[in-house]
Amino acid sequence: MAAMHPVPPSDRSYRRIGGIGDLTAFQVVVRETDLHIQADRDLSTQCREAVIQQRAYLEAFIQTHPAFLTTRTPWREETPAPALVTAMIRASRRAGVGPMAAVAGALADRIGRELLTLSDEVVVENGGDIFMAVRRPVTVGIDAGRSPLSRQIGLHISMGQSPLALCTSSGTVGHSHSYGRADALCVVAPQGALADAAATALANRVKCPGDLKAAIESARAIEGLIGVLGICQDQMGAWGDVEIVPL
Repeated sequence: MAAMHPVPPSDRSYRRIGGIGDLTAFQVVVRETDLHIQADRDLSTQCREAVIQQRAYLEAFIQTHPAFLTTRTPWREETPAPALVTAMIRASRRAGVGPMAAVAGALADRIGRELLTLSDEVVVENGGDIFMAVRRPVTVGIDAGRSPLSRQIGLHISMGQSPLALCTSSGTVGHSHSYGRADALCVVAPQGALADAAATALANRVKCPGDLKAAIESARAIEGLIGVLGICQDQMGAWGDVEIVPL
């Protein structure tokens, strides 16, 4: 069984201890995009080309539609868009957040699926947001900052569940914007954009441990989610098809 440990972008040291079996790990950095990838072999060149292309699509769209970068509400304008942008728009509408809330998960998903044409197994981590397509069970450890539950529990992903995405939002850890104070709000979904947008939306609702139950219950209204795990201080809650295991 393999284990991974997504933690905040400000601390990349976990990349030295996380790994899946015999897969080859490598890093690709293009401006703000910093990816950690695991695949059958080193695909750094192909991955870099894919990242540059996807970033170019997004940057061109933002240049034409500047409000896309800053809006905190779903993008309602009906305009032709590249696949990456379309995924972000659709996810933001389901979750009720701005489209850029989905960017890290959407990019990890897009790059991961492109690499799947070259590798039987792929894991792409983008600032703690993960796209995973593996043929073995995996446990993803949850970093929750100063919570006593941090790195004490994980989500077990069975062989039949991937490909999928696991994205985390936090109001106390890392650089991502959140209106809440959740230490970790993890969402598992079939697509990275949806997992990322939903994690942001649900984490925004958690101002204190007492908010966890209602926030996680609200996940039921977001179509397409597989499951949710939320941590705030010493409290935890979960919903859906997720298996929580001790680390």
